[in-house]
Amino acid sequence: MLRDKRKAGILNEVLFWKQVRAKNFHQIDFDRQRIIGNYVVDFYVKTLGLVIEIDGSNHNEKQVYDGVRRAFLESLGLIVFRVADFDVKHNLSIVMKDLEDFIVGQYGTTPSSKIP
Repeated sequence: MLRDKRKAGILNEVLFWKQVRAKNFHQIDFDRQRIIGNYVVDFYVKTLGLVIEIDGSNHNEKQVYDGVRRAFLESLGLIVFRVADFDVKHNLSIVMKDLEDFIVGQYGTTPSSKIP
């Protein structure tokens, strides 16, 4: 299932992945399509305990599910950063700046200085 989803190349995830793979973003190691409990998260940064979720239009009808999912992830001590797929497709540089600002706000440091 995960392999098929990766091969399908969901555009917003592919665009984001090109920005963060191979430690391109502040030397942070991102995992794509990571299983956590009974859920598959879009992106995960183990060293930060950070989940990045890219929400498409299908999330409009899944607010209760997303709330339960988020509560579960947060119960594990994880922090969730959500971004709209529209923004990834049309404002990627702003998304990356917002992610950088989010990390600084959450951890009080620049992303690369937080990573060992």
